[in-house]
Amino acid sequence: MRTVLITGASMGLGEATTKALAGRGWRVFATMRNLDKRTPLERWSQESGLRERVEFEQLDVTDAQSIRNAVAATLARSGNRLDAVVHNAGIAVGGAFEELPAADTRHVMETNFFGVLNLTRECLPVFRAQRQGRIVIVSSFMGLSGQPANSIYCASKFALEGWAESLAYELEPFGIHVIVVEPALYRTHIWGGSPRVNPENSPYRDWVQRVFDAVDNQLAKAFRDPQEVGKAIARALDARQPHFRYPIDPVSRLTHFSRGKLPTRLIRRANAWYLGLSRRIG
Repeated sequence: MRTVLITGASMGLGEATTKALAGRGWRVFATMRNLDKRTPLERWSQESGLRERVEFEQLDVTDAQSIRNAVAATLARSGNRLDAVVHNAGIAVGGAFEELPAADTRHVMETNFFGVLNLTRECLPVFRAQRQGRIVIVSSFMGLSGQPANSIYCASKFALEGWAESLAYELEPFGIHVIVVEPALYRTHIWGGSPRVNPENSPYRDWVQRVFDAVDNQLAKAFRDPQEVGKAIARALDARQPHFRYPIDPVSRLTHFSRGKLPTRLIRRANAWYLGLSRRIG
């Protein structure tokens, strides 16, 4: 049975990916910071008859010791075998960059970027010894195009995209595939559950509030089912020769097209118009 470790598996895209892979016969090590949140996924695995395919492990991707412990525990239970890792854990903080607390910006980068690097580094000796392995990175269409009031999240995904492209060169001789999955607007906790910074005395207050309102009212209508992403990741892991990039949905594919074909200024104007941000502040 092929084995995979998934981060941030308690909800959203991680939960959907766990279900998709377990349903395809994978042995899934579903990891999360707080194991108390495993109950819904654990109940699903029991009710679907897949309990033996889903195991749980505590993992905080911002903690180096937690990473080492989780990988060691996974290998001990899998007979020293690991076929893939899915980097899904991620966080965001919304607001104008000038207003964002430095601690919050660092936490986003530690989780979304450095956490991926550190966990990958821990898995690579196993993949190299096997002469095979797959590293799936859940990026975003925001890793290709900047978005208003979301600069740090975009920066973390842009960084992942460049790192993954470079890493693919290094790992190809060992039979290790790097796969970047780029979803756009999906119904996950990150949209409504992320901190939002917009102080009352902020010079950006009205503009930032318009962004938040657009996310809550306009973009929410476009949210798609996370199961689409889970199934796409499962197909990529099952493919004999996977692609490097998987833009999942129409918005992500349009972002790919426009990035290479249209001037950045035109893209920004289109985004501003769609979100109702065309008016000047003050």
